Amino acid sequence: MITVHNGGHFYRNGQFLTEEAGIAAGLRPDTGKTGTMAYGVLSRHNTSGSMDFLKIKFDAMASHDITYVGIIQTARASGLTEFPLPYVLTNCHNSLCAVGGTINEDDHVFGLSAAKKYGGEFVPTHQAVIHSYMREMYAGGGKMIIGSDSHTRYGAYGTMAIGEGGPELVKQLLRKTYDIAYPRVIAIYLTGAPRPGVGPQDVAIALIGATFSQGTVKNGVMEFFGPGVANLAMDYRSGIDVMTTETSCLSSIWCTDETVKKSLEAHGRGSDYQALSPADGAYYDCVIEVDLSKVEPMIALPFHPSNAYTIREFNANLEDILHKVDEDTMVKLELKTKPESLLRKIRNGKFYADQGVIAGCSGGTYQNLRKAAQILDGTPIGSDAYWLSAYPASQPVMMELARTGELAKLMASGVSVRSAFCGPCFGAGDVPANGAFSIRHSTRNFPNREGSKPGDGQVSYVALMDARSIAASSLNGGAITSAMDLGLEPEESFVEYHFDDSAYRRVYHGVGHPQKDAELVFGPNIADWPSQIPMPENLYLTVAAAIYDPVTTTDELIPSGETSSYRSNPLKLSEFALSRKDPQYVGRAKAVLAVEQLRRENPNATAVIAALDGHDAATTGLGSVVMSIRPGDGSAREQAASCQRVLGGCANLCEDFATKRYRSNVINWGMVPFTVTDIVQYNIQPGDKLYIPGIKAALESGAESIDATLTQNGVSTTIPLKLERLTAEDREIILSGCLINYYAK
Repeated sequence: MITVHNGGHFYRNGQFLTEEAGIAAGLRPDTGKTGTMAYGVLSRHNTSGSMDFLKIKFDAMASHDITYVGIIQTARASGLTEFPLPYVLTNCHNSLCAVGGTINEDDHVFGLSAAKKYGGEFVPTHQAVIHSYMREMYAGGGKMIIGSDSHTRYGAYGTMAIGEGGPELVKQLLRKTYDIAYPRVIAIYLTGAPRPGVGPQDVAIALIGATFSQGTVKNGVMEFFGPGVANLAMDYRSGIDVMTTETSCLSSIWCTDETVKKSLEAHGRGSDYQALSPADGAYYDCVIEVDLSKVEPMIALPFHPSNAYTIREFNANLEDILHKVDEDTMVKLELKTKPESLLRKIRNGKFYADQGVIAGCSGGTYQNLRKAAQILDGTPIGSDAYWLSAYPASQPVMMELARTGELAKLMASGVSVRSAFCGPCFGAGDVPANGAFSIRHSTRNFPNREGSKPGDGQVSYVALMDARSIAASSLNGGAITSAMDLGLEPEESFVEYHFDDSAYRRVYHGVGHPQKDAELVFGPNIADWPSQIPMPENLYLTVAAAIYDPVTTTDELIPSGETSSYRSNPLKLSEFALSRKDPQYVGRAKAVLAVEQLRRENPNATAVIAALDGHDAATTGLGSVVMSIRPGDGSAREQAASCQRVLGGCANLCEDFATKRYRSNVINWGMVPFTVTDIVQYNIQPGDKLYIPGIKAALESGAESIDATLTQNGVSTTIPLKLERLTAEDREIILSGCLINYYAK
């Protein structure tokens, strides 16, 4: 099904050669890497003059309504006068969250006013989810797009798209660049054709399961090509592509062909087509072969898309696999009392889900919903506890489903059809009941992504499946069923699609036409970022949280769901930081921050002197630090870092960062990204102290390590901290206190 070939390989004459064999044949890695599609696109957008370290300027940007307010506010504080490139503001996250009174709609009003003032594009609520709109209206061959959402992936159109935290978009708004070392490029070589009943989510889950835990493609570019690509329709390709985020890669790009050309022509953008394919002799850092004909319907069980099984394997080993999920539930949710076992959902040898959802940028495409409608074909899903909802990803998709009659089939079956909304992907839509199990064609099944609150005794579960198998399961009252069991026709390699953009008459098109005299409209919840001070000479930090999970997600650092409504108010949002992982974190961090604020006003205060344990109050800043093994998997949300900074956080302490985007967020918010070899040996706990003398000088000098003193229960130990891979600009941002301060200089 999937075979990983580690190490360098050349692609020559339609075959792969190991690095050694390629060099023996006269090929060279340094010249071979120029033959990849990724190299060609990156080189056209690089402004550094060197391909070893890139300074990228993007063609367009996109944000949704839980990120654009903070981005615009940050850019505004840093001197923004107009959007220098197309910036699309979509409204697909807060649009249906009925939390906090008027504050969600206040954000939308602010967004429209900003699009008018600075010259942007504003997509009103219910029109489209962010990535569907960008595929329909912006993606094209050879382009680069950055978005403040981790699933910013338009590779199937030949676009290299990158999901990043808000500060990286701020840099683009301020005419700066996106700075990275040249990434690894990994060949994803597709052969064969999908079997009937196998959908894009099945291929994606299999790929994630084969790569995530090994870090095979971490921070690399996944480059898709091979004879199997021609057997995939456009939506099918995009459905695989959008899920590459869950492998922890940086970006993706696909070879393009007549299918891509016809899709762009159907969207009225035929001129955006560009033929892309790797050159003969292209060099790749790794090769992953995917035989599409061997992929089976898959299920990704809680609590990660990489927790992957074939549905066949799952159904054959229900008790063992569900027992493991029960155990994972106790560990991942840190429960003290066992919830009722999932084994109770086995009836007559079958496991029954309580809910199905097909939604968002991965599930809500025309082809997925069309296949689900054809499978259901008006057959009632029943009137018992199981229910199914579907969210077409855009109004044009909804209109095409209506035009072809597929929408009526879904509704006749009892499917609840909703407007475009990302809620089911981040825990703010279709929240299941306590103890319920939801099967979803969406992007993530992290803890609490379904909206439950384990701290309040609420536990529910999400498993990821393809729309086809969700529809098959719905025919059986929610019993997990492989769509391969239905005897379906082979998957189409091309799906005729009529794109009607008349619904987008509601979109405000102001790109290139700023109205500089227009006023921004602020709601009562929209607040500026608290001011931050530059780095002091020394730091004395208190550990405010210590997390020993192998990986810590951004959901655990700042929860999704109802907290999203407060993303425009840094102080209010910070109250939710680590709330589901360590409820005491906020109190601990605020206690340290209060003394630090007093130090700035009166360094001779008794409380300050006591808190500093003999260190010089005039030169030593107080702050907090979060320790975790590998933080930052998941969302691009900058608030996972900014909330720590608002609460006085000065650093993260870890063995490694799970994603480049979270590490960037830490740096851009003025915190030091310390890494420590084998951090577990130190048994760091909340309340431990970390004294880092000369941190300012170390950052200024370009030092790549610094010794600190770790004090635990009165015993002091030297701990070497690494300052790895920090650019000169990274160091200046941290020294300034945050990106806003850096640009205000």
